[in-house]
Amino acid sequence: MKFLGTSTQAWYGSLSSVAFDEAGIKAKLLNLAQPCYVVRSNNQIGVTNEGYTYTADNGNRQAELLAATPPLSTKQLGDASFLDFHQVKYAYATGAMAHGIASEELAIALGKAKILSSFGAGGLSPARVESAINRIQQALPHGPYAFNLLHSPSEPAIERRAVDLYLKYGVTTVEASAFLDLTPNVVYYRAAGLGLDSHNQITIKNKLIVKLSRKEIAIKFLQPAPTKILKELVAQNLITELQATLAEKIPVADDITVEADSGGHTDNRPLVCLLPSILELRDEIQEKYHYQQPVRVGVAGGISTPQSALAAFMMGAAYVVTGSINQSCVEAGTSQHTKELLAQAEMPDVMMAPAADMFEMGVKLQVLKRGTLFPVRAQKLYELYKNYDSIDDIPAVERDKLEKQIFRRSLDAVWEDTVAYVSTRNPDKVRKAANNPKLKMSLIFRWYLGLSSRWSNSGEKGREIDYQIWCGPAMGSFNDWVKGSYLSEPSNRKVVDIADHIMLGAAYLYRVQNLKLSGLQLPISFSQYRPMLRNV
Repeated sequence: MKFLGTSTQAWYGSLSSVAFDEAGIKAKLLNLAQPCYVVRSNNQIGVTNEGYTYTADNGNRQAELLAATPPLSTKQLGDASFLDFHQVKYAYATGAMAHGIASEELAIALGKAKILSSFGAGGLSPARVESAINRIQQALPHGPYAFNLLHSPSEPAIERRAVDLYLKYGVTTVEASAFLDLTPNVVYYRAAGLGLDSHNQITIKNKLIVKLSRKEIAIKFLQPAPTKILKELVAQNLITELQATLAEKIPVADDITVEADSGGHTDNRPLVCLLPSILELRDEIQEKYHYQQPVRVGVAGGISTPQSALAAFMMGAAYVVTGSINQSCVEAGTSQHTKELLAQAEMPDVMMAPAADMFEMGVKLQVLKRGTLFPVRAQKLYELYKNYDSIDDIPAVERDKLEKQIFRRSLDAVWEDTVAYVSTRNPDKVRKAANNPKLKMSLIFRWYLGLSSRWSNSGEKGREIDYQIWCGPAMGSFNDWVKGSYLSEPSNRKVVDIADHIMLGAAYLYRVQNLKLSGLQLPISFSQYRPMLRNV
């Protein structure tokens, strides 16, 4: 170590407490619960967590004090109000991954550790979601946990059924994602939980976290709910006049999660550009409405290491959310084959592919391309959809490839399965498809897009090459970070362990950066936090 500054302080204590070797210094730096003193004695620079400092008198120094940092807790990272509001120990959460990838086991493990996790309810049947609610509430009667509300622009009834379940069972925290606009369903959930306490202050029972990546969407959730929607909900006897009045005094969302380049639905936006823009927007709206509690702005997308978490906190993020990296954990609702593919992924091993839920709109999501042909095959389906008006218009050679290579069955058989499935969810769509060849074609193509993600989760044998695995470049960054550690093996990856290491590592790196700013030059080995087998 070298010190480039000027020492004007002295340190007094037992020199036996000072570590001068690399391992000892690293241990002192990691002892975040205690202050850290960097001292020089007999031309050696060392680190200790003990002793005290005083102004140096000429010739009266036991050791020079070169730099010092106070105790640091992981609770100091992010916005303290996030911890109080959600009753958690970290400004850290795990986002919902649809089809139960963010499983009951995952949510329960994190909840028991007082870390907020959102169950991946998107794409699941109401009965499956209801079962998950019962199981998670039984395991976490006092929380924390959240459930996902996935926007369904083409099937609003699905969105409404989820809201009805959450209200019925008293799910008090919802993570809304992929919303293209403010819908009556999400406003209904929010307003139905409003009331007044004995001091005539607004109480918010239904907490709403919204994940988004566009300013035009953020504006809608940062402001109070539109009067028109509230009046419609009152007219339908879904909320009271009082709740409608209260909803006009608070923002729709409590927390906005700014989603940068990530797995699944993403706009691939860089965090360093997106977060400042949304923070500025939040501040403008706060200045206008003067909410008692300003909306917190957290980040998701690319959060996979202590460095990325610390960078987000230093940019002003109230909390961080991880996603892709949790899919490779033992608690995730993914197959072992998928977990092994994810554990081998590098940052370039991802690409964009058509999304099943918004296929006709041309919406894409980010998936893993390593070890699977799904993204290439899905893109082929979208090109056929764009270029032809019906299945019958597709050239015989192309149809033959579809049946033999992608679907592995006749298109007629696929249509029969599609009718059986869609009839239970949206019978009107089946009737419309009978007179709309283009719609029929999209439904047939969505058969593959929808099942490919389920095959990945269930581990469908013989379909490995078609697995749809939602994944962002964060997965590759995480694998680089844990390489050579016990976390390099999927069987050792546990969600709580990973959360602890990321937060502890971020706090450690914050301490190291403060020492560097004091003029201390540290060897490269001290600028890294590597996960070791330990309980934090």
